[in-house]
Amino acid sequence: MNDLFWLDIGSGRPLVLLHGGFLDHGMWDDQVPVFASRYRVIAPDARGHGRSANASEPYRLTDDLAALLRHLDTGPAVLVGVSMGASVAIDTALEHPELVSAVVVSGAGTSEPYFTDPWTTRAMTAWHSAMAAGDLDASVEGFVALSAGPHRSLDELDPVVVSRLRRMARSTMAKHTAGEPNLLVPVRDTWERVAKIDVPVLAVNGALDSPDHIGMAERLVSTVADGRARSVEGAAHHPNMERPNVYNEILADFLRAL
Repeated sequence: MNDLFWLDIGSGRPLVLLHGGFLDHGMWDDQVPVFASRYRVIAPDARGHGRSANASEPYRLTDDLAALLRHLDTGPAVLVGVSMGASVAIDTALEHPELVSAVVVSGAGTSEPYFTDPWTTRAMTAWHSAMAAGDLDASVEGFVALSAGPHRSLDELDPVVVSRLRRMARSTMAKHTAGEPNLLVPVRDTWERVAKIDVPVLAVNGALDSPDHIGMAERLVSTVADGRARSVEGAAHHPNMERPNVYNEILADFLRAL
């Protein structure tokens, strides 16, 4: 575990906070102190993100997480993820179910996303083109534009949130180079298997997120045995950052009900 970074704060039931793609554990700054007073809060940086090392051999994010939870001897944990973190949480419920007691997702279904909404496909194409060209500034801006969702301009977001997103994205993107090998091994047949997930699953979606992201999360909770969804008004792809008080209240209610 020497090449991975994580926070481990507080005591009690383990609550694992999984950040979105190209971000790091800092996206949970408004959640860690709130929940560490009642839970054991664990917030890792995924491989290749934040303060964790880049991959040097093939890997799966779910296996990294499982190895960390076993190393920390957490027992079954509540996994809370946004975007990429949400997909890792669901993959872990599929691949390592003994480590998971409940899941909270935002803006994702599984690690096999699909995009059909015109705004989303345009925004994703612009962002990925910038990354393929090795243009760091344009990559960061393309990423942050996706965070605003299709219903607002970036100017309508809280500038502090935008600044945090830019800082984390730049830090992680700067660790990588255009054309480096992609060593991430995908988890397969996730949508075909999600109906087998038997722990409670909550989707907390930003109401202003893209229809694709909301739709995948809603498909997930309508497929699992025990699923439900809540919406956060005035937020898009990162509801925990844009409306932390509302998000924290929803998460606290869910944890109490467990």
